[in-house]
Amino acid sequence: MCSCCRVVLLASVAVLAGCVKYHPSPLNPPRLEKEYRSRDLAGADVRAYIESSLGRKPAAWPPASLDLPLLTALAFYYNPELDVARARVRAADAGVITAEGRINPSLSIGGGYSNDPESALLFRFVPTFTIETAGKRGYRILQARKLAAAARAELTDAAWRVRSRVRAALLTYLFARRRRDLLAGEVAVRVEAVTLFEKRLEAGEVSRPDVDAAEIEASNTRVQMRAAEGQVSVSLARLGAAAGLTEAALRGIKLECPGVDAPPAAEELSIEKVQQAGLLHRADVRRSLLEYAAAEAALHLEIAKQYPDIELSPGYDFDEAHHKFTLSPGFTVPLFNRNQGPIAEANTRRTEAAARFVALQARAIAEMETSLAGYRAALRELREADRRLLRLQREKETSIRRAFEVGEEDRLALAGVRIQTAVAARVRLEALHEAQTALGALEDAEQSPLPAGIAWPAFPVESPRAASLKRVTP
Repeated sequence: MCSCCRVVLLASVAVLAGCVKYHPSPLNPPRLEKEYRSRDLAGADVRAYIESSLGRKPAAWPPASLDLPLLTALAFYYNPELDVARARVRAADAGVITAEGRINPSLSIGGGYSNDPESALLFRFVPTFTIETAGKRGYRILQARKLAAAARAELTDAAWRVRSRVRAALLTYLFARRRRDLLAGEVAVRVEAVTLFEKRLEAGEVSRPDVDAAEIEASNTRVQMRAAEGQVSVSLARLGAAAGLTEAALRGIKLECPGVDAPPAAEELSIEKVQQAGLLHRADVRRSLLEYAAAEAALHLEIAKQYPDIELSPGYDFDEAHHKFTLSPGFTVPLFNRNQGPIAEANTRRTEAAARFVALQARAIAEMETSLAGYRAALRELREADRRLLRLQREKETSIRRAFEVGEEDRLALAGVRIQTAVAARVRLEALHEAQTALGALEDAEQSPLPAGIAWPAFPVESPRAASLKRVTP
C-alpha cells in the first residue's frame, strides 16, 4: 500500500472513531407514573433545590406550611411544562452548534492501471475545500443565537405561567376553605333560627309558612356548604396539579398566603408604572423582539446566498511515474436565478415577525390597561362591601345584642341579625376574592409580582430532576 493510501486510511479511522454512538432511551410509562405518585417534600434533592432557589432555609423540612414562594419553587422543580420548555432551549443551543459548524472538505480518490511497463500504477488524490463568502456563516450563527435567546425567553414565559396557575389555585383553595367555614357558621345560626320558629309555632306566635321558609333557607345554606366542601377538595387537587404533585402530597400541610387580606392600594399601581414595568418584564415581548432579530438575520443570510461559495480543489496525480499537482477553483454560476424566491420568503417572514411584535405590544398595553381598570373596580367593590355591608351589619348585630341583654329584643331577632352578618361576610369574601383575582390578572399582564419588589424563586435552565428522570427512563 502506498504512503498516500495509508494516510487516507488512518485519517478515515480517526474520523470514524470520534463519531457519536446511539444510545437507546425508551420511555417507561408505568415507572413514570409510579414516580409521579411517589413525589413528596421529604427528599434531600427537593430540599436542596428549594433552599438554593429561594435563597433561604425553611425552619423545618418537610415544611409544616407552604406559602406562595414555596409552592412556586416546588412547581419549578416538579411541573413538566418547564421540562418541555427546557428541552426547547437545549434544541436551540444545539442549533447554535450546528450554525457554528464549518463545511467539511470532501475527498475524491481514484486509482487505475496502465499498460506502460515502466509505470503501470495510476493514482489521483483530490480534496475539495469550500470557502463561504459574503458572511454567510456569521449571519447563520447570529440567527441561531437569537433563536436560542428566544427559547430562553419562552422558558421564562412558561415559568411565569406556572407561577400564575399556582397562585390562582392557591387562592381558589384558600377562599373555598373560608367560604366553607362561613357557610358552616351560617348553617348553625339558621338551624338555631328554625328551632326558635318551631317553638313560636307551638306557642301560636308564628304560622307554618314562616317555619317552612326558615327550614328552606337552612336547607339551601346546607347545600351550599356541601358544595363548598367539594370545592375545597377539587381546588386542593388543582393546586397539586399546578405544582406537579398529587393531592395526597399536600394533604395535611398548612397552606397560607400572607397578605391575601390586604391587596395593594390602586394608588400604588399607576398605569404608567405598570406599563413601563410590563414592557420590561414580559418575556413574550422580549421573545418576539428576538424572533424579529432572528428573521432579520435570516434575510441577511438569504441575500448573502446570492454570492456563490468558492470551492478549492488542490489535486495530486501520479501518472506514468510523474507527480502532477493541480489547483481547480470552482463556484456555482448564478445564471438561472439569484436566490430571489428564498429572499422573498425571508423578507415576508421578517415582515410577519414585525407585525407579530406590533400586535403583541398593543395587546400587552391593552391587557395592562384593562387589568388595572378591573383591579381598581374590584377594590372599589371590596371597600363598598367593607363599609356598607360588613361594617353596618356588625354595628347592627352589636346593637341587637345589647338590646337582647336588657330584654328589649328576643333571641330570634338576634339570630336574624347574625344571619345577615354571615351573609354580609360571604359577600365581603367574594369581593376580596374578586380583588385578588383581578390583581393576579394585572400580574399576568405585567408578568411580575405585585406590589413591585416581591421576589419569586429562580428557575434553572437545566431540569433539577435530570438525575431522577434518568432513573425512570432506562
